Amino acid sequence: MKIAVLYGGTSGEREVSLSTGKGIIKALKNKGHDVTGIDFNPEKLDEILQLNVDLVFLGLHGKHGEDGKVQGLLDMLEIPYVGSGVLASALAMDKSKSKQIFANNGILTAKSKSFHQDHYKDQNEIASQIRSAFTLPFVIKPNQEGSTLGLTIVKKEEQIKPAIEKALLSDPVVLVEDYISGREVTVPVVGSQGNEKALPIIEIIPKNDYYDFDSKYQPGGSEHIVPANIEQALTVRLQAEAIQAHQLLGCNVYSRVDFIINEEQEPIILEVNTLPGMTPTSLFPDSAQIIGWSYDDLIEQFVMLSCENRSK
Repeated sequence: MKIAVLYGGTSGEREVSLSTGKGIIKALKNKGHDVTGIDFNPEKLDEILQLNVDLVFLGLHGKHGEDGKVQGLLDMLEIPYVGSGVLASALAMDKSKSKQIFANNGILTAKSKSFHQDHYKDQNEIASQIRSAFTLPFVIKPNQEGSTLGLTIVKKEEQIKPAIEKALLSDPVVLVEDYISGREVTVPVVGSQGNEKALPIIEIIPKNDYYDFDSKYQPGGSEHIVPANIEQALTVRLQAEAIQAHQLLGCNVYSRVDFIINEEQEPIILEVNTLPGMTPTSLFPDSAQIIGWSYDDLIEQFVMLSCENRSK
């Protein structure tokens, strides 16, 4: 097939996307496809408008890639692509909206509240509202951002203002949520809509205090235990809730769903990643290897699922 891989982009996750794109391009070529790589930039849309390919594989992360905007452009051009559509992508990127959907459908989430900077006269007012609504420790982060960029675990009062400022650099909406301590796990989901399956669960043990940007992408930044050493009943629940979350948002082909297992051994959902990392240190490929899929096989599986969608 003639496949274009969009990677790079302009978000804070550009470097990660460059690595993801390189891996996807190599895998597709190894599987015999005719591949064109495009370092995507919204100011160079001609590259997309002039595409003549069978399929687009999105290797983008973060804004202008994972949030539905590129998906909408490709839909208008009637160019098929791998992964979730506009609505699912936008909902998954909007953490506040997706948390509401999960909570309304019985999936446990951390208590949270969003603060739009335009609704308050200044950051001091936002800080005051946060103090009255939350007790330390809590998390302040951008509502729409990936890879924990702009996130602060607030343990002291004096961290609140700097945390708000940091989050607002990425998004005009600040999301505050209770800090949940526990084991961090993630569940890859793959399949056509209505026929999804969960791959083996991965436990993430970061070298830093939490699974931050460096822990995710620096070699040796975290340890991945796969399959996670979790009792069977909890394993079944995590995998079922991962598929449920994927379906509630309307995701397609693949996603990765992040959870914290709290001290009561309950899974608390964090977020759904519609375009999870596919770098050499990424989680999804680690899990796929356990069921016998090489990296190249995994990428090809996504292509085949996308082709099945087109033929329906």
